[in-house]
Amino acid sequence: MNIKINGREIGANSPPYIIAELSANHNGNIERAFETIKAAHDQGAHAIKIQTYTADTMTIDCDSEEFMIRGGLWDGYKLYDLYKWAETPFEWHKALFDYAASIGITIFSTPFDETAVDLLESLNTPAYKIASFEATDLPLIRYVASKGKPIIMSTGMCSEEEIAEAVDIAREAGCKELVLLHCISSYPAPIDQANLRQMPNLATRFNSLPGLSDHTIGTTASVAAVALGACVIEKHFTLSRQDKGPDSEFSIEPEELKRLCQDTLAAWSALGRAGFERQQAEEASKRYRRSVYFVQDMKAGQRISATDIRRIRPGYGLPPKHFDELLGRKVREDVTRGTAVQWELIND
Repeated sequence: MNIKINGREIGANSPPYIIAELSANHNGNIERAFETIKAAHDQGAHAIKIQTYTADTMTIDCDSEEFMIRGGLWDGYKLYDLYKWAETPFEWHKALFDYAASIGITIFSTPFDETAVDLLESLNTPAYKIASFEATDLPLIRYVASKGKPIIMSTGMCSEEEIAEAVDIAREAGCKELVLLHCISSYPAPIDQANLRQMPNLATRFNSLPGLSDHTIGTTASVAAVALGACVIEKHFTLSRQDKGPDSEFSIEPEELKRLCQDTLAAWSALGRAGFERQQAEEASKRYRRSVYFVQDMKAGQRISATDIRRIRPGYGLPPKHFDELLGRKVREDVTRGTAVQWELIND
């Protein structure tokens, strides 16, 4: 099973697809957004992803307790104010898409309502992301899927039934290319709760490509996910955590993104395939395996005893499995100590 985003094949037989999530790490400055896109490209990411919403498409400006965040990274924020701080203005989108295209990195987005989808369609987005928090918004998923583009869907907080509903709606509405990202929707997510074994289980259960939306600190979970079959890795990305911002605490910096790209590629390259065919790299080492050697000078016609031969390195003689059947046989010609035992030196 493979999908393509902007011509790049994604699947088990392709290196993992690394998405740098810009999210709110532009800190309200479009020039910083440009710099972040450039840094993602320079460090080896395959795609930069943004988020398409306004505070008004996410929530309402309401002061009641239900609209307040209590606990966690954004403790004390009113939802409306948090999204106002974090939003990527609609009017930036064309410039961001044009800039990404000009430097050769794929860009797409997470829409949070139908107006966002319409904007992204006008920009010919090559794919869509569904956020974990919107995975239960079935009308939105239906609308996104109707556009016929690949969908990458995060599954944080979702029950099996909720994932099944989202997947069914997406496929019924026209989605033919689907990646499900295992995700722990905690910011940051504790590494001991990353629960990566769920990722291949998720893919098998819903017949989709597997991936990880990683909110843990560092890159360990992402690299480990590749060993479990992740085809897509999404990681929040910032130029510097020191500059702060809504998502900075659980975002990686340029050097970490570079290492993520290198280490996930190395992990994928190391997977290989199951089978007993030996790798070419081992050929030179075979000569240093054990084999049977003469360890005494012997005359033609002399019978071989256990003190005349040994199983030693290197491996130019007969395999050690023949040691016992050589005992008591006669040598065909004179041999010297350090000669590899070969059948042509032995009388039948």
